[in-house]
Amino acid sequence: MHHILKSISYIFHPLLMPILGVIFYFSKTPRYIPIPIIKAKLVSIFILTVVLPVLLYYLLKTLKRVDTINLETTKERIIPLVLNAVIIVLVIQRILPQNEVIELYYFFLGILLSTIACLILAILKFKASIHMIAIGGIFMFFIALSIHFSININGTIAFLFILIGAIASSRLYLKAHDNIELLIGFFVGLFPQLLMLNYWLQ
Repeated sequence: MHHILKSISYIFHPLLMPILGVIFYFSKTPRYIPIPIIKAKLVSIFILTVVLPVLLYYLLKTLKRVDTINLETTKERIIPLVLNAVIIVLVIQRILPQNEVIELYYFFLGILLSTIACLILAILKFKASIHMIAIGGIFMFFIALSIHFSININGTIAFLFILIGAIASSRLYLKAHDNIELLIGFFVGLFPQLLMLNYWLQ
């Protein structure tokens, strides 16, 4: 059980959630988007939101600005969160401008707001769960897409409910967070996506 719960935290790492949201969007959108454009955007987003943060983490670790990938203290979180916010801005401006893919533009704008909120909390010495922020944002975005495209994804939503519980249990078991940090993290991820619905959900 220890290995299973520990694996959940790594398999569903927050860095992977944005690219999973983009993959899900392209797999469900009824709009025609040329395959080469989809591939180019997926590769670009993967490099910026997964590869680059990992490289930056090792740089910060070499500079002794972070100790572990879990960012166990609020002080350790500040620089990575600032860098992540900059990366998200780059994605919004260069890869997913509003006039191209409006749903993904506001999805990443919601991620940016969640990142800024998490940064503010870290500055205030509160360690909201980034895992729960990520899954909360994905959960709301998937529900919004199902309404927007009038598609039935009940199985996916049910899986996400199970996943939310599994991630929360994993973080509690590993003593990475307490209940309040998990709950606030979930809503820090969910509410910005909910706010963005006013701009694209029809």
